[in-house]
Amino acid sequence: MKFQLFTDGGSRGNPGDSAYAYIILDQDGHEVASGSNYLGTMTNNEAEYHGLLAGLKEVLSRGGTEVEVYMDSELVIKQLKGQYRVKAANLAPLNREAVDILTGMRSAKVNHVRRENEVIIKADALVNWTLDQHSLARQLRR
Repeated sequence: MKFQLFTDGGSRGNPGDSAYAYIILDQDGHEVASGSNYLGTMTNNEAEYHGLLAGLKEVLSRGGTEVEVYMDSELVIKQLKGQYRVKAANLAPLNREAVDILTGMRSAKVNHVRRENEVIIKADALVNWTLDQHSLARQLRR
């Protein structure tokens, strides 16, 4: 099965409160899954990788053998393509895991898209909603 994976990660502060989101479309462009999660304190780039990994694992759980990944993180995309070295020690294991999953698929492509991409806009909104919900819950516990 072939899927399109749109993923985003963000942090408020760098490092700071972080979250990720992903949206998965089937080969006809219909949304079949989405998810988000609060990550705690980490960098924006770590959050981007965690979103990618969560989305890839969801694709695999749905029987995906082909995937096209879309992200607005130029750094992550260029690292995945081998155009940039992974210099940050905190990103190296995340990169390795993502590359392992991608190379294990029948077909995998990774694409950088602009933040104005309509599905990335939805993923970004989900990241911010997740961060807002965590912030609200933290306030209520006080």
